[in-house]
Amino acid sequence: MADYKYIILGAGPAGLTFANKLRESGIDSFLVIEKENEAGGLCRDKIVDGAALDIGGGHFLDVRNKEVDDYLFNFLPADEWNYFERDSRIRFQNYEINHPFEANIWQLPENKQNEYLDSISAAGCNSGKEKPQKFVDWITWKLGDKIAHDYMLPYNQKMFSDELNELGTYWLDKLPNVSFEDTFNSCRDHQAYGKQPGHAQFLYPKKYGYGEVWRRMANAISANIVYNCTVEALDIKNKTVTCGDKSWSAETIITTIPWKSVKKIEGFSDEVLQSISRLKHSSVEIKYYPETMDTDAHWIYYPDNDISYHRILVRSNFCLGSNGYWTETRKERVTDDNTEFAYMNDYAYPLNTIEKPEIMKGIISEAERNGVYPLGRWGEHMHYNSDVTVSRALEMAAKLISNN
Repeated sequence: MADYKYIILGAGPAGLTFANKLRESGIDSFLVIEKENEAGGLCRDKIVDGAALDIGGGHFLDVRNKEVDDYLFNFLPADEWNYFERDSRIRFQNYEINHPFEANIWQLPENKQNEYLDSISAAGCNSGKEKPQKFVDWITWKLGDKIAHDYMLPYNQKMFSDELNELGTYWLDKLPNVSFEDTFNSCRDHQAYGKQPGHAQFLYPKKYGYGEVWRRMANAISANIVYNCTVEALDIKNKTVTCGDKSWSAETIITTIPWKSVKKIEGFSDEVLQSISRLKHSSVEIKYYPETMDTDAHWIYYPDNDISYHRILVRSNFCLGSNGYWTETRKERVTDDNTEFAYMNDYAYPLNTIEKPEIMKGIISEAERNGVYPLGRWGEHMHYNSDVTVSRALEMAAKLISNN
């Protein structure tokens, strides 16, 4: 007999959502295993300089998915969140414009607008050229060589990888879709046109950091979580999990943790085991600075290669009553300086490499055949925001619970 009906690896948004759906369905035979001493994953926060600071980087609740929002309101009610219209900006050269770039070049001097418009009009997507397969070529094909050179390529290099052509192009529909016509009209009318990015409107807790909702979700299942327990071995076929000198078995395992973080995995074919080693990710350091920034922006992107960080989050503009800001810097670009607080996220972003879809297809197929279900940003190795992760967990819970 298995020790549990379900074992859930990881107490981040995906694992917590799935576990709470089990509880709500009357299933209490489950165990959540978490390596940290608290729940929340990348959405955790710490009290720094008298207020919450999100140590996993900038995370916000998008308002577009009502099902997700309503579900999270069961734990942190709607009246405990503040609503914001997103103010995100790009600071480059001697200019600052709103994001996305191509929708807001109207904020630049007229001669610069004309340069960008000429470049966009000549882009491959507007001149009938075939869509390229390499990342660098795709960016130029889509946005023109000037936006690619001044913003998109240097920014993505700072955030993800020095070797951008290791990345595929299959995920780029995540970018805001702004056509040449939209860009032209925005310059003419002095307002942004086109599809706006995610979190165009977002929620953030009034009195807490973003980690509060996940803490409350963890409290609801506190008897079913074990903390400070790093998964060292996972047996897919026998559905067993080992942490130090403890082992558990389950009828079903939900894994939301990075595949490469598990030292020993058994039950996969040699082909899948070898492919796991080829999954890539980035690590990002958060550094806090107490100085006040003279801006209304919630966050600012920095493509300039001479600046180590790729983004600043102006904490005081969304975590009301707080001070200062924090920077986000890819591990390879981190510089030494004296700061009040710094935290390195070893697993920050899954990298969408060219071969990743085929790798994950093999992993997910073999895992699910054996009753192990990958879920969320790390289980599926997808750059999901927290709202998408919760949505994925709600869907999987509904499916598996109904089948049992």
